[in-house]
Amino acid sequence: MNSAIPPGSTLVAGLRPEARNAPPSGISEVVDHGRQRPGLIPLWVGEGDLSTPAFITDAAVRSLEAGETFYTWQRGIPELRDALARYHQRLYGRGFSPESFFVTASGMHAVQIAVRLVAGPGDEIVVPTPAWPNFGAAVGVCGAVPVCVPMDYAQGRFTLDLDRLAAAITPRTRAILVNSPSNPTGWTATRAEQEALLALSRRHGIWIVADEIYGRFVYDGSPRASSFHDVMEAQDRVVFVQSFSKNWAMTGWRIGWIEAPAAFGQIIENLIQYSSSGSPVFVQRGAVAALDEGEGFVAEQIARAAEGRRIVFEGLKATNRVTLSAPDGAFYQFFSVDGHADSRALALDLIDRANVGLAPGTAFGAGGESGLRLCFARKSADLVEAVARLQKALAGL
Repeated sequence: MNSAIPPGSTLVAGLRPEARNAPPSGISEVVDHGRQRPGLIPLWVGEGDLSTPAFITDAAVRSLEAGETFYTWQRGIPELRDALARYHQRLYGRGFSPESFFVTASGMHAVQIAVRLVAGPGDEIVVPTPAWPNFGAAVGVCGAVPVCVPMDYAQGRFTLDLDRLAAAITPRTRAILVNSPSNPTGWTATRAEQEALLALSRRHGIWIVADEIYGRFVYDGSPRASSFHDVMEAQDRVVFVQSFSKNWAMTGWRIGWIEAPAAFGQIIENLIQYSSSGSPVFVQRGAVAALDEGEGFVAEQIARAAEGRRIVFEGLKATNRVTLSAPDGAFYQFFSVDGHADSRALALDLIDRANVGLAPGTAFGAGGESGLRLCFARKSADLVEAVARLQKALAGL
């Protein structure tokens, strides 16, 4: 055996390129660097510090105690699909059919199924960036090609260049993946921008995969962000991906949903069957409670995030070392440190200097390389302390 060849490398070479080329997460490297540090304030991933509330966990416990531990409906239990229709009716002020909702084993699972619905090997999906790294990875794993379109950046604020996005559409384009409000930047599409994106979809016969997971987290006094629901027609090619993780503090439950035309029902059911074989009933019972009883908790989450946004924005701005603007939506502050373009190195350095964990902008693709993402969905005391540490560390750079 040739000792110069790493063990297993010939076996790896025999794997599919879609699997071999799946990129590592640029966030995980930073998390691993700081994971064991005593007293570190972890603001690097997209979750808050609140545990799932009791009214949700109690519903799941009751389901377990009742013995609901068997296989179930691939599309989701009828009670949850009904609850999703009621929730959307409250949120958007019109009727929704339960037949348009399909329960998935996480928001990420919803993204993967949505991508597989519309694209495959040789196809392209346009992704405005900076963007959650899992979007591009999900496209690549199914054999398609993510086409990154960097957003414009000025004075800490990102804006969508519709002409640049339109120019990226080719005969191989099958979809545009739109995340609004955005992770990591907080960019939130206006109604006019959504209408323009729909016009592109109609003109080219391509799909929009709409990730509106952060749609409740907006800070202009509105009850929610503008949605493609507000501007689309029944025949428009839009598939929505969603998750219970953010609104109801259920990141560890791994449950989400897809909203799509009811005519897709058997196709989506098949894709669920051959990937997860459905979500556990007790998890779905918790999700029903979240939708039907959770508005007070969602309001608490949004209020905490609004205060966190204020603390972080004002504290970082006071350093006079960063470029940023207050995000319109989601619960992330994206900012760059003047004179420090390598965000990966800076994120690692700030763990050592400040004992604060931030996500490097290099993880989020073209246009985000110099930025850092801070999750402010956390109690005020932690954020005040984190900002104080960052102020001190940035003063010493």
